[in-house]
Amino acid sequence: MNIRQPDSQAWFRLVLYQPDIAGNTGAILRLGACIGVGVDVIGPAGFDFSDRALRRAGMDYLAMAALTRHDDWTSFEEVRNSLGGRLILFTTSGDIPYTEFEFRPGDMLLLGRESSGVPSEVHAAADARLVIPMPGGGRSLNLALSAAMAAGEAMRQLGNGT
Repeated sequence: MNIRQPDSQAWFRLVLYQPDIAGNTGAILRLGACIGVGVDVIGPAGFDFSDRALRRAGMDYLAMAALTRHDDWTSFEEVRNSLGGRLILFTTSGDIPYTEFEFRPGDMLLLGRESSGVPSEVHAAADARLVIPMPGGGRSLNLALSAAMAAGEAMRQLGNGT
């Protein structure tokens, strides 16, 4: 497990709970590198971090990414509690549209596993449960797309980092 304190410029962090798809994780690491926010991955992941799809999606941005890997939920919670950030869960069963939520510096934006979301204990630990409305009737969005939308709204509210 790597534990890295958030950068002084990072207003929030993206957190992935046991991601299944290497390409999505690579795209989110690239997103984090480009916008200057850390990405936490709570294990176990459904792929090896040397996966070709992870490298292809992250391209040469992986070296720039501030990745923190946690062995499991318990080890992530220990770090989160020491940092004091709110846990903001993005879920299809959320009760607040993400554009109506007030983000704060230090928030940890959590996205669940592609195949199954997060378990009930993780839902219970969240300080807020947000939904990305889908008026077109879809069941869910791609994880990397959801992360980009979440990060974009948090950036809009907190400033663009410049």
